[in-house]
Amino acid sequence: MLLVVTYSRDARTTLRNVCRSHEGTVVRRFGRAALLEETELGAFLALRLRAKHGDDTQIERTHPFNEFQAVPDPVRTAATAYEDRETPSTPYAKFAAGTEHPDPEAMRDADL
Repeated sequence: MLLVVTYSRDARTTLRNVCRSHEGTVVRRFGRAALLEETELGAFLALRLRAKHGDDTQIERTHPFNEFQAVPDPVRTAATAYEDRETPSTPYAKFAAGTEHPDPEAMRDADL
């Protein structure tokens, strides 16, 4: 997919118009950003926005996030356990202390 992010009012207006005119190419719209199908038409629309608005338009190529492939089991397990905690106000670092759950500092520096 192509992620198009706009940084000016004029670019947002053009993005909105493009999305309305080409609904079949738009995967999802987020106000000042949109996901377009990774097709020649999607690329054309994204590049058209950049040609018109220059640096007020950012284009990134993305791919869906597969948590089961990209994230280690302990991290997924910790996320589920943390959301099921008894006290919602407990910060994760305190929740994970003394358990097998990953340390937040270690996770901060670990690439997926």
